[in-house]
Amino acid sequence: MNTQAFAVPNVSIDNNPRVRSFQERIAALAERCLRLEIETWPKPGLVSHVDTGSHTDMDADMFRRSASVLRPYFAEMVDAGMHDESMSVLRKIGLRAERAMLHATGGVNTHRGAIFGIGLLCAAAGFREAGHADSQTPLGVHVSRRWGREIVAGPRLPDSHGEMAGSRYGAGGARQEAAQGFHCVYQIGLPALRAVARLAPGNAEAARVQACFALIAVLEDTNLLHRGGLDGLRFAQQAAREFLNHGGVGHEEWLCRAEAIHNAFVERRLSPGGAADLLAMSLFVNELDVGVLP
Repeated sequence: MNTQAFAVPNVSIDNNPRVRSFQERIAALAERCLRLEIETWPKPGLVSHVDTGSHTDMDADMFRRSASVLRPYFAEMVDAGMHDESMSVLRKIGLRAERAMLHATGGVNTHRGAIFGIGLLCAAAGFREAGHADSQTPLGVHVSRRWGREIVAGPRLPDSHGEMAGSRYGAGGARQEAAQGFHCVYQIGLPALRAVARLAPGNAEAARVQACFALIAVLEDTNLLHRGGLDGLRFAQQAAREFLNHGGVGHEEWLCRAEAIHNAFVERRLSPGGAADLLAMSLFVNELDVGVLP
């Protein structure tokens, strides 16, 4: 990873006087990024403020409730990182966050992947803020260096769709992505967000759509593997690549083309949930490691 490209600027995370501590400010940013992800359309097969995509058991309001209830647990993650806690402590906070999410959604998994990914990045933000490591190093590097081994060696969730798909198809999934420092976030998501300054200047939602498609194009998304097998994954990746190869959101008819791909995913009941989580994570680190939030 080219860490020089992501030197950390002096940015104001949240100027709201009611949000006082560093932990609360980072947690507020985490919630905002989850909300920005749901306020993005079209995202192929995914729930948004426009429709429910390939899902019949969840909608945008459910995602908003989930994001809101997770905020205090993200603050706990930041605090744990500031105190240099182990992965086992972070995991306990994550499990409590997951129970709160399920209570808020009536048992529907809206943000399990985001609890894991953004939770680790929150912990890394606290770890860095407390001076445990170089303040100019990206959050993903801190996650990999401080908790990477524990992430790989940690307990499995055999009943999770991601673990089952990963075992069947050999995909690394969220665990591998985190242990390696969130390569897809820094090498795919962030460059795509910034590229839109050239392709569609001033269109924040288009930037998020571009990043989502870029992530789908390369990610071995275990959610896609679970729903569509290898054929579903390859279809999704190829559709995303064709969208990008024809100009992405820089194409004059990009919105119609993106909506057509979205509808094709819905017809096949495909949902790239891993890409949605990584989009929210990309927005999060784009604010903290670069200083710009589309």
